[in-house]
Amino acid sequence: MDDNPGFEKAKQKAFRLLARRARSEKELRDKLKEKKYDCGVIDRVVSRLSELGYLDDEAFARQWVRHLAVDKLSGNRRIEASLREKGISKDLGKRMIAEIRLEFPESEAVEKLIRGKLKGGQPDDRARRSLAQYLLGRGFKPDLIFESIRGTEEGHRHDDRQ
Repeated sequence: MDDNPGFEKAKQKAFRLLARRARSEKELRDKLKEKKYDCGVIDRVVSRLSELGYLDDEAFARQWVRHLAVDKLSGNRRIEASLREKGISKDLGKRMIAEIRLEFPESEAVEKLIRGKLKGGQPDDRARRSLAQYLLGRGFKPDLIFESIRGTEEGHRHDDRQ
């Protein structure tokens, strides 16, 4: 037990924040700074929570990437930007994205979104442009988008012949 009441208050606040949802170290530091805790106290709280296993950027990044990739169907570019915003290093972010993409490839996410938007129909030029813009906004690379849209159209033509 620490005899510093500021440390104890900051630690309790950190526990409450982490109980709501997992956070990166940067997010937790930012929240504690917003509450005007001293930087030295914040450093000690972060260190203690890391020692206890409550604050782990690698575990957080893995969970966040899985959420964005699988639940939100986000592209790698959007996921990378989100991780940077949360203070996750570029190397760690790339490693976690690669790990999750082994289970759920980016191409599957694009195809799922395309199927949902087209609902079995064949897109005209305007719909293709709109679909491409939508997918770009979700963080997918242009070459993957156009390849997937083309593949969907070819699949429709193939289905029509049967």
